[in-house]
Parts: sequence; C-alpha cells; structure tokens
Amino acid sequence: MFSDKDISHFTSLETPFYYYDLVLLQKTLSNCADAAKLYNFHVHYAMKANFNQKVLQHIKATGFGADCVSGGEVSKAIEIGFDKSQVVFAGVGKSDKEINNALDHDIFCFNVESIQELEVINELAAAKGKTARVAIRINPNVDAHTHHNITTGLDENKFGINSWDLPLCADTLRKCASLEFIGIHFHIGSQITNLDVYKNLCVRVNEFAEWFEERGFAVKVLNVGGGLGIDYHNPDQQIPDFTSYFKIFNDFLNVRPNQEVHFELGRALVGQSSSLISKVLYVKNGKKKNFIILDAGMTELMRPALYQAYHQIENISKAKLSSAVKYDVVGPICESTDCFGKEVELPETLRGDLIALRSTGAYGEVMASHYNLRENIQSVYSGE
Repeated sequence: MFSDKDISHFTSLETPFYYYDLVLLQKTLSNCADAAKLYNFHVHYAMKANFNQKVLQHIKATGFGADCVSGGEVSKAIEIGFDKSQVVFAGVGKSDKEINNALDHDIFCFNVESIQELEVINELAAAKGKTARVAIRINPNVDAHTHHNITTGLDENKFGINSWDLPLCADTLRKCASLEFIGIHFHIGSQITNLDVYKNLCVRVNEFAEWFEERGFAVKVLNVGGGLGIDYHNPDQQIPDFTSYFKIFNDFLNVRPNQEVHFELGRALVGQSSSLISKVLYVKNGKKKNFIILDAGMTELMRPALYQAYHQIENISKAKLSSAVKYDVVGPICESTDCFGKEVELPETLRGDLIALRSTGAYGEVMASHYNLRENIQSVYSGE
C-alpha cells in the first residue's frame, strides 16, 4: 500500500497520524455504487464508522445517503450536504432533543427500536404538527457468526423489537396518527465475512414483510442494514466483493413492485482506506518477551483493547526480508490492555522506525479519546 515516496513523506511528519488513501476510498465507493445500481438498491453510509470531514465529502459526492445513530450525526450529515431525503436515524436511545432535531430537518425515516419509542416520536411529531416516517427495526434472531461484541440480531441483544412484540407494535402504529409506517429494518451484526448469513436474513425479511402486508401495512422499504466485513489479515485485498453481496439480496429477497431495498454500509466502504502511522519510542528486549513501545496507543486505536480486534502491523522502515523477531507491540497508555498485538513477527526493529497499523479506516479515528490527557492527532491525506 505504501510507496517509497509515501514512506519518505511520512518520515517528515509528526507521529502518530491517520493516513487516508483517498484514491482507494473513491475506488471503493465507486465499486459499491456501480454494484448497487445493477439492482437499483439504495445505499446509506453508516456514519458511526468514520465521520472524518473529507471522507464524508467523498461519500456524499458518490450519491450515498447517511445512516445516523445520534443527533450529532444527523446534524453533521445535513451540514456536509447529504440530501435529507436520504438520511435515516437509528439507535436504541434517541433522546427527545435528538428526535426533535431530526423532525426539524425532515429526514427520510426513523428506524424505531422499541414500542415506547414509537409513542414518543408520535407525541413529539404531533406537537410540531408533523408526520414522522418510521421503519420498524425487527430483531430477526439471525446469528451473524461474528465477534459476540458486534452481534446485534439475536434475541438477547438490546437492539430492535422482538418478533413476539410485533402484534403490540402493529396496534401502536394504528393508534399513532402522527406516524407514517414505511417499512421494516434489520441489522444483524458487523464484520460479517460469511455471505451465506445474508441468505438466512433474507428468509426472515421475507417472512416479516409478509406479516405486515397481511395486516394491511404497506411495506415500501426493506432496509436490510449492513455488516459486510473486510479482510483485516490481507489489507492489500482492499475492496470487498460488493457484487456478490448485493446479488444475494437480489436472488433471495421477495421484492414487491414499488418496494425499495436499502443498505447501511460502513466498514466495507472505508475500512481499508486508512492506516495509523506510528513511531517506535523504545524497544525492550527481555528473556521471554521483546516489546516495541509506540507513540500511538489505545487512545488512537481502541479496537484491539476493546474486543481484541486484529490489525496487521508492519514495520515500513524495514524491508520485509530482514530477519524476523517476535515482539509484543504496545502503546504508551497506562493500561495493561494497551496492546496492539502479541508475538508479532517483524523485521528487527529499532527506535525511530515507522510502524503502520493497517485497516483503521473504520472505528479508528472516530473512537479516539483523550485518556491520559492525550492530544488529538492529525489526519494526513494522499496527494497532499
């Protein structure tokens, strides 16, 4: 991924920093857009993955909508210039302030995650003399076969309305005069690499769509969420197979005339477009372990500490053919969990070497913190 010119440029910059390959980002976005157009599918970008200003500008320019999970994300999407008719608002804990903000912006749809939330949105919309468009997020009890911390479609998860509550949900919708039911919504998890999982989701979507249609509700929108993963172990395999992904839904969803199919993709669009570039502060050689201590830590990349996520670690100052040594690669934060990888095989590494933590475009910069009173780090972009 990194040319000699890139690495030479990196040596002149203060570390750590996030490096964004905007050419790769645009190539990924265009690939996804072209694949979606084959079936007239609608794509919303999951802003929680990365809300870097330049990243959002590229995504907006591609024509995608925005999938938001907070009032701040709704406001940011509108500020960047996403068409409000393509902005959806999900999340289990929407505050009254956030709901009112979204109503004022007249967004496309609220993805509603509880019956009480339906009642609250109805009440707030009525107070403004508005009608809120809503889709019901249903918990389909489909196992995404991903890390348990990023699984969202099982009965024990906090997300969505369970199937046994749907009769009460339907009764509530009929009573809420300030709501317009437009469809159903699903999201079963993140970093899904087994595409067969989506076949199981399609079966459940078809069942729930029929359930609502049989009860007199017009299901105009089938929002199947996202969750498509990337290959963290092979970061140079950069663009996910969007064509195969969308084809599964085309083949297995029962789409009625005038029904729209919507997706909410995040990681798959941005994950491979960024790396965290760090510098080696110290090398500690012990009897049983060798440590590389970086100037980047869990404050810049939380995922490994949060749920033991894997990111490929590369010494970009050294040729890969150099003799290999095993290191624990750690950060400077005063936490034992501030570790990016154990027993990582790298060329013999010295103080001042540049280390790249790959595939940080999703849930990297957005999860940064000021713990230990750490400062924000800069973002650097290809071509600049």
